Amino acid sequence: MDFVASIGFEETHQPQHIIFIRLLIASALGALIGFERGAQSGTAGLRTHILIALAAALFTTLAFEIYSEALEGGSQNADPIRAIEAVTAGIAFLGAGAIFQQRGNVQGLTTGAGMWLAGAVGVCAALGYYVIAIAVAVFSVLVLAAMRAFSHRVVSAGNAKIGGGTEPDGSR
Repeated sequence: MDFVASIGFEETHQPQHIIFIRLLIASALGALIGFERGAQSGTAGLRTHILIALAAALFTTLAFEIYSEALEGGSQNADPIRAIEAVTAGIAFLGAGAIFQQRGNVQGLTTGAGMWLAGAVGVCAALGYYVIAIAVAVFSVLVLAAMRAFSHRVVSAGNAKIGGGTEPDGSR
C-alpha cells in the first residue's frame, strides 16, 4: 500500500465497490433511454445518453467525496449543490446543441430533454436512489413510446381526413 500512496491514491469516503455499482447503474439506465432515442433516429442515441448519465453520476459522486473531505478538513461552508448545478448546466449546453431550427421547424427538443433526463437519472443513481432512477428511466421510455404511437396515430388520421400529405417520418 506504500507504493499506491506514493503515487497519490486517495481512499474514498464511499466504498469504491458501491461507487462502481452506482456508475454501472447510471450507465445502464442512460443506455435504456439512449436506446429508445437512437431507435427513433434521435440526434443523440445510445452512446451519448450513456456518457451523459455516467458523467452526471461521476460528477455527483465526486461532489459528495469533495464535500466529505471538506467537512473532515473543518470547512463549515461546503456546498455540494454547486456541483449538481454545474452538471445540470453542462447537460443543458449539450441539449441545446441537439436542438436546431430549420425553415420554421424546431427539431431535437425531445432528444435534448432525453439528454437532460439521462443526466438526472445519473445523479439519482450516484446518490444511491436506485429504485427512483430505475422507475424514472423505465417511465421515460414508456412515455416516449406511448406518445410516439399516439402522435403517429393522430397525424396519420389527420392526413387521411385531408386526403394525403406526409407521414410523421417525412415520407409520402
